[in-house]
Amino acid sequence: MTSRQPTGERLLLEELPDRWRGLREDGPVRYDEKQGVWQVLDHETVATVLADPATYSSDLSALTPTQSDFETFRQGNFVGMDPPEHRKLRTLVSQAFTPRVVQGLGPRIEAVSARLLDEVADRDRFDLVDALAYPLPIIVIAELLGIPAEEHRLFQEWASVLFGGDQLGEAPDMADLERALEAIAPTVREMNDYMLDHIRARRAHPGDDLTSRLIAAEVDGVRLADQEMVGFVALLLVAGHITTTALLGNAVVTFDRHPGTDAALRADPARIPAAVEEVLRWLPPFPELGRRVTRPVTLGGHDLPADALVMAHLGAANRDPARFDTPDAFDATRNPNPHLTFGHGIHFCFGAPLARLEARIALRMLHERFRTLVIPSYEDIAYQNPAVIIGVRHLPVEVGRP
Repeated sequence: MTSRQPTGERLLLEELPDRWRGLREDGPVRYDEKQGVWQVLDHETVATVLADPATYSSDLSALTPTQSDFETFRQGNFVGMDPPEHRKLRTLVSQAFTPRVVQGLGPRIEAVSARLLDEVADRDRFDLVDALAYPLPIIVIAELLGIPAEEHRLFQEWASVLFGGDQLGEAPDMADLERALEAIAPTVREMNDYMLDHIRARRAHPGDDLTSRLIAAEVDGVRLADQEMVGFVALLLVAGHITTTALLGNAVVTFDRHPGTDAALRADPARIPAAVEEVLRWLPPFPELGRRVTRPVTLGGHDLPADALVMAHLGAANRDPARFDTPDAFDATRNPNPHLTFGHGIHFCFGAPLARLEARIALRMLHERFRTLVIPSYEDIAYQNPAVIIGVRHLPVEVGRP
């Protein structure tokens, strides 16, 4: 079986890196006139920006449009916080989301993957996103939080609205963002109400789940209030699955586009972890991270004023020739691989170990279940809006069994 790609056409997932490479032609730091932002593009400077929250703040509320329904969510969204508030929330989640907890999820990830693949056991073609890449991580994180996993279709609807970017072009400005916020506000309101009910139920009847542990956890004698926990738990539920969904889809597409990769991984499953890291470098699900300049600063030879918006471009930094040998080649055995896809510094993604574990297990089980797995036609792939997330919405695949 071979994939069919329309002659003369390129995949969106292949065009994006070319655009990122073109950005670097102006140097490591450039000003985007259209969007009114500074783009940081090389590995060293991106790492510097992400490691200095005092100069480059994660709190963008002063620069972005406001919407009342987002304020509740923002209270617990430690991704958009600076120290010392960030430390409190990060420490709380670290208490309840330990490496031991994550590693202990391995058998459950295998069981969920097996059940999901059983559902397509009699089919030669199916949508990989609908069948596995979406439901696997949302079921795992929902169960971890003590939220009914059978409602994962509702969570998928929320994620589709929040990350779909249907109201945005590929280079949105502030007016676009304001319209988008208004459009998705009803979804955020529904999500907030759902999470508040869940938190109150767990406070009244604690269980052996992450939400209950977060309610009980404290730092310096302080615990989270219910309203603070709304954004906290919603962030874990929604953002806690979308990276794995994108990663799995990107991996299957990338392996299919690089002949021999899939066969090599089947022959030696121990190579899967390195291949996952290379997919993360190659196609970071969230290729840019925004930061606000807190004081006048010189960066890459440019003078940036206070309150300038800086976009740390992970996609470009991950292909920096000063940091990676042959950066524009996909190398499933690349080692070392110091990509910045999960961030750097105090905001390094705490969910990275779970995303890695889910991806490794899911890819291994796909190989065990199917003798071959290919994309029969690239014309049938539906993509996410790359201004929001790099990934596929739908990925029809064709499989062969032993």
